[in-house]
Amino acid sequence: MGHYEHRLEADKTEIRQRVERVAEQISRAVLGAVDGLLRGDRDGCYRIILGDLPINREIRAIDARCHAFVARHLPSAGHLRFVSSTLRMTVAVERVGDYAVTIAREAVQLSEPPPAPLADLIRELADRSVEMLRRAIRAYADRDADLARETKPLSAAVHRGYYRVFRRLVEEGSSHPPTELLAIMAVFERIERVSDQAKNMCEEVLFELTGETKPPKIYRVLFVDDDNTLLGHLAAAIGRKSFPQSGKFDTAGLTPAQEVSPVLAQVADRLGLDPSGARPKGIGPAPESLVDYHVVVGLTPEVRDKLRPIPFHTVFLHWDIAAAGSAAHADVDAAARRIATELRDLMTTMRGEDAA
Repeated sequence: MGHYEHRLEADKTEIRQRVERVAEQISRAVLGAVDGLLRGDRDGCYRIILGDLPINREIRAIDARCHAFVARHLPSAGHLRFVSSTLRMTVAVERVGDYAVTIAREAVQLSEPPPAPLADLIRELADRSVEMLRRAIRAYADRDADLARETKPLSAAVHRGYYRVFRRLVEEGSSHPPTELLAIMAVFERIERVSDQAKNMCEEVLFELTGETKPPKIYRVLFVDDDNTLLGHLAAAIGRKSFPQSGKFDTAGLTPAQEVSPVLAQVADRLGLDPSGARPKGIGPAPESLVDYHVVVGLTPEVRDKLRPIPFHTVFLHWDIAAAGSAAHADVDAAARRIATELRDLMTTMRGEDAA
């Protein structure tokens, strides 16, 4: 290795090590803020808040170091990806530091620590999120693309835990003063976001090491009707035919029947749809059964009235498909056209004009 290459690699190593050190500081800050919250340690929480100031200075210094790296080495290809991904990594790391500060600030506003059941859930989610964050940083420091790929899916468990907590807080809301309930919910939300940032960091690792960019998002859509004999399956089949690369489409009913309507096969044949494997399926208790869906579409008025609560990050839409239950061909065809129009508008909004 020549002198230039040696200098370039030494500079990259220095930057990686600085990012790794500041990320570990922030990991400890998150756990420290959670610990202060659970123990009612206001002094510890205030130390976390003040400790974020030197962390922010170090992140700005790392950013300046990255810009100096560009000016000094005029990097291309993999070296340029390293700088680009590192700059985005520092943004994610700084945001996690902000989450730690928010948790600490919320903690000092509480009159007493959260009760034991909630405290256990806070500790569990925080441990999972910080472990994911540390894995992401290790993947970056060790240039380990496999570890980054293995770490990304771990965010799903954190999201499911968050929704269990969200439902519990809604159910127990009257037992907590409103301000303290909002503070506890804010704490859980910030803990969940730590895992989101860790996932983003894994994607930056993959970009640097392999050139992979984040693939277009695949949106999960659930169609819900009354008995799941016709409309939901029709909507899901239209979605799968029209937007196979942009969405995943499922269906369920409030009170599922035993068999699908024979009209489904008839209309599917006329419209060139594939309803194979269709069978009535019930919907589990909300929000657990809905947390993996970006959008839930109610196809009948009963769904809008009865499907509660909707998860925090899920969008609920009501499409008034008035001819839903009719077996008349003209009515079902009209319902199919209405579904196709609404679905096109929805997917264009989420994925853009090139939704396919």
